[in-house]
Amino acid sequence: MGNTVSCCVSPESSPKLPSRQPAERLEEFQTSTEVSDDNTVPYLQHISDREVPDELALESNPSDHARASTIFLSKSQTDVRDKRKSNHINHISHTSPGPLSKKYSSCSTIFIDDSTVSQPNLKSTIKCVTLAIYYHIKNRDSDRSLDIFDEKFHPLSREPVPDDYSCVDPEHKLIYRFVRTLFSAAQLTAECAIVTLVYLERLLTYAELDICPANWKRIVLGAILLASKVWDDQAVWNVDYCQILKDITVEDMNEMERHFLELLQFNINVPASVYAKYYFDLRQLADDNNLSFPLEPLNNQRAQKLEAISRLCEDKYKELSRAAMRRSISADNLIGIRRSNAVLS
Repeated sequence: MGNTVSCCVSPESSPKLPSRQPAERLEEFQTSTEVSDDNTVPYLQHISDREVPDELALESNPSDHARASTIFLSKSQTDVRDKRKSNHINHISHTSPGPLSKKYSSCSTIFIDDSTVSQPNLKSTIKCVTLAIYYHIKNRDSDRSLDIFDEKFHPLSREPVPDDYSCVDPEHKLIYRFVRTLFSAAQLTAECAIVTLVYLERLLTYAELDICPANWKRIVLGAILLASKVWDDQAVWNVDYCQILKDITVEDMNEMERHFLELLQFNINVPASVYAKYYFDLRQLADDNNLSFPLEPLNNQRAQKLEAISRLCEDKYKELSRAAMRRSISADNLIGIRRSNAVLS
């Protein structure tokens, strides 16, 4: 994918992985494939018999189902509650209110958000995605990892890895600078950042891993690598990332990409509903952590553009309603039973 040397054709064997879902919880949903004594034809399961029930799927794979809550939002709730409590205490202790941090619309000026689900703001989206990664690392359950993602075995630079590299959690600013550098050099879009977070949480769920100080850079790099190839029409090649990260080799990038795909079980599909869920959950994460999206005053040019878009949508909905009315009228004509006069000869 993206190189003359294919990442999926490697002589090395695939990593031994844990099961995609907890095996003990799926045993009761497995359908027996045993064949009766009097039947020699092999029994084939129907696809519905192999599907995971909705309640189990919602719990285990939040990156695949729109109704499941995202992992990063649940991990951030503990810190958010502590921040709200401290802000409430500080608000009570200080009698004079401080300066307003948000802009509010008035009769003369209307402030509108520059970010939408179809065209997110790049800088704000990267800040939110890296904040989600920060909460993943800070509130992780354990340090489950694989050697392919460990910087001690696969360093990204020639500088020696510190002895405490696996014990010190990175700050949000460090994660933001790392991701921002990759996105700026590769000219990636904000939508790619959201897909990156989807792949990251899908990896943690499928492979039962934890993103920790020892592996966060390579996991994020692998997620960005896949997201850029899936989302962008003109994807960045692996050799291009080697120009950004000078000390990494193409062979290492290919091997990491191959392992990442196998850990995802080659499931790189991101439904529109899942994408929208991650976008709005990132907006909620930004609001909980006082990361305001840029607000700009509504000028004449943008007001005319919004008016033209609203008129276009209104005309489209009118045409759809007329078509639906015509179909309903034609269907009503079929309901009544018509009796023709009998002709007696």
